[in-house]
Amino acid sequence: MGKNIKSVITCDLDGKVETFSEGAEGLFGYKSKEVIGKLRVSDFSDGQVVLGHVVNWLKIAVEKGEWEGDTVFLSKNKTEIPCHIKITPTKDKNGEHIGYCGVTTPLDNKTADQVRPKISMMTKIFTWLVIMRLPFLTATFVPLFAGAAVANMLGYTVSWAWLGLTILGGSLLHIGTNTANDYYDHTSGTDEANVNYMVPFSGGSRSIQMGLISPKGMLTVSIVAFTLSAVVGVPLIQKAGLPVLWLGLIGFLSGLFYTAPPFRFASRRGLGELLIGLNFGPLMVAGSTLVQTGKLHPEAFLAGIPIGLLVAAIVYVNEFPDHDGDKATGKNTLIVVFGPEKARVGFVILISGAFLSIAIMAANGTFPMLTLISLLASYFAINIVKVLYKFYDNRLLQPANAGTINLHAITGILFCIGIWLGSPI
Repeated sequence: MGKNIKSVITCDLDGKVETFSEGAEGLFGYKSKEVIGKLRVSDFSDGQVVLGHVVNWLKIAVEKGEWEGDTVFLSKNKTEIPCHIKITPTKDKNGEHIGYCGVTTPLDNKTADQVRPKISMMTKIFTWLVIMRLPFLTATFVPLFAGAAVANMLGYTVSWAWLGLTILGGSLLHIGTNTANDYYDHTSGTDEANVNYMVPFSGGSRSIQMGLISPKGMLTVSIVAFTLSAVVGVPLIQKAGLPVLWLGLIGFLSGLFYTAPPFRFASRRGLGELLIGLNFGPLMVAGSTLVQTGKLHPEAFLAGIPIGLLVAAIVYVNEFPDHDGDKATGKNTLIVVFGPEKARVGFVILISGAFLSIAIMAANGTFPMLTLISLLASYFAINIVKVLYKFYDNRLLQPANAGTINLHAITGILFCIGIWLGSPI
């Protein structure tokens, strides 16, 4: 390739390319207009190298002023290029860290196999955690535990074995939904058009884009997860009856067609957010209580209201960074419909509605007064709203994305404790 080639690339803190030298064009095969503001530096490396090494290299560069070593990069046509790279942090005129600079030269005397970073078993395990977005399963755990708490409140003895099977089935359904959404967002071009995503909160898992799994592989994972959820559902149906089947079918169909054609619920002006709230709120809580009691109880649907509103809030706040990509591909989320600035009030409505519903249901005796302890989490909600209103259109929104996930979990756990411990013995 030639020892005279020197690639110089600078990027922001998210890895989005800001400058792309002539040498970079020669080394990687892209034109600068294809890259600047559109690709991330992670696009030039194998996904597992990114997960297992690049994050640490950047950390060392910040701590020590630079990181230098050999690795394998990928050209535009996915050819492996053995290279030597030096990474240094970039700073603004005030000395604030604003990004990174990578100076890369090809290694003509070495093969890709000689310089390829080793991938540890932990990285391989972490890869699957990323593909299936397992950290987001808290959205399944909270409503299913709430359903058990409602069953206990109603005087039933909770079977932990049946609850465990319910959680397994719900988790598989959730994984099937996550991977199906990634597959169809890829095939529709939505993920490709999204250049402002913030991993891991928005833009899907990016697993296909990072080369962690092929589109066909992602679809296979989805099919397997949905199939296994159906298998787990059989004993649940035998125990609690056909209503379990109908609830499961609603979850499956709305999850699959959230991004899949012909319905693409996520693109239909709020229908996607509504379905997410219903599925991970009233329907999931009711299903969990149903498995424990054999009946559908109004209290279970009501308990799902605040939980569903908070899950919808997670999806809602994660749609802000995706606005441009979603709009360009006709994915009409509520953020696209109202515009990011005006849509901020929708987040406040969702959060306020969750806490208000808890207060009302405690006050009217639907649930024990102890459930009011969940209102303590409103402290976090205030801070999240402040971040959203100030940084709704840039990367500093990330604390609000992470905070909303935590808000759902903390509020949900406190709500479950309040229902369980506040019930008459």
